[in-house]
Amino acid sequence: MQTDPGLLADLEGRGLVHDTTDRDALEERLKEPITVYVGFDPTASSLHVGNMIGLMTLRRFQDAGHHVISLAGGATGMVGDPSGKSDERNLLDDDALASNLAGVVPQLKQFLDFDREGNPAKLLDNRAWTVGVSYLDFLRDVGKHVTVNQMVAKESVKARMEGEQGISYTEFSYMLLQAHDFAWLHENENCEMQMGGSDQWGNITLGADLIRRRRGGHGFALTWPLLTKPDGTKYGKTAGGDTMWLSADLMSPYRFYQAWIQTEDSEVAKLLSQLTLLSLDEIASVMAEHEAEPHRRTAQRRLATELTTLVHSAEAASGAEAASAVVFGGSVADIDEAGMRMLAGEVPTTTLPTSRLAHADNLVPLLVEAEVVASKGEGNRLLKQNGVSINDDKATASDAITTDRLLHNRFCLIRKGKKHVSLLIFTD
Repeated sequence: MQTDPGLLADLEGRGLVHDTTDRDALEERLKEPITVYVGFDPTASSLHVGNMIGLMTLRRFQDAGHHVISLAGGATGMVGDPSGKSDERNLLDDDALASNLAGVVPQLKQFLDFDREGNPAKLLDNRAWTVGVSYLDFLRDVGKHVTVNQMVAKESVKARMEGEQGISYTEFSYMLLQAHDFAWLHENENCEMQMGGSDQWGNITLGADLIRRRRGGHGFALTWPLLTKPDGTKYGKTAGGDTMWLSADLMSPYRFYQAWIQTEDSEVAKLLSQLTLLSLDEIASVMAEHEAEPHRRTAQRRLATELTTLVHSAEAASGAEAASAVVFGGSVADIDEAGMRMLAGEVPTTTLPTSRLAHADNLVPLLVEAEVVASKGEGNRLLKQNGVSINDDKATASDAITTDRLLHNRFCLIRKGKKHVSLLIFTD
């Protein structure tokens, strides 16, 4: 199988290489297929944007001809990694973990091809080789090869030891479990490389060291910079503080799309490089177009479309784009039924029986019922001031909503002024 000889250089060009072991040796090794893994602990029922670099980097390795393993942390997820945390994580019980895995595993499969001929991706759960290991066996096979000096030298451990809360023996032991994973995969899956965020460097290199000490083998490590905003906080939350989940049940495709539209100009090139499959040349072209007319937010719209397509679907991205355009002043003629369905619930939405359209003077009562206006008096005043539109057409005091004015036989978009948008849905 042929591999892409420029993979490492492409990762560096995207700003995705923070540290590696044996840089020159790794570049040489990548000339032939290698097996590489990234772990994802199911600490919630969905992955979030902060997990996307790991997912996309695995995807890049698979597309370059290598063998990739996405590791669901059914065992490590019960303990919790102290890296980047100032407080102890809550321990998960079996039921919570199983529920989280049920949500996370399909998301792992979204990004990788598990049916590709030649190098299909693998999905493994470290619980399979951890749950049956006795404490004495673990101490003998793992603990004796690792010094406490190595463990306390890790920055995240030192920070926790110096803080008021300290660190429990449980979380202190997390790095041993992760090292055991790397060693097990090396011995049983011929996995030679582990990747992760820069805060995982100590954990990953501990695994590589365990491979050398226990079997005389060699393991490579590669980390990428943490995905952070200009203020140093991690990506994964919206400006309002909401977590940017990859699950449509926890964050709708519309809100996901909108979050990326708000990206600062200074960040958009980095995000296009690290989170999308666009080539660096194409990204340069997008940025050149953006910089010529920054007010059009070309780069942000491309970023939002690419990421919504990856996480949800091309249809979801198209619907989110159309719904966004309508909310921010675009024509309702450009939105299809799927886009209207997506808009429902994202703006104030009222569902009413179609029989309400039979009355000739229904407009003001419907505006009141949908809470577009507080009273009939306010509604009449706004209509006289041309302050209300029905599906982009200015409404008058004598106007009405009729069946022939509905979009896709069901929807009616009401604008009050320039910023307030409401949706009426009529059903039989």
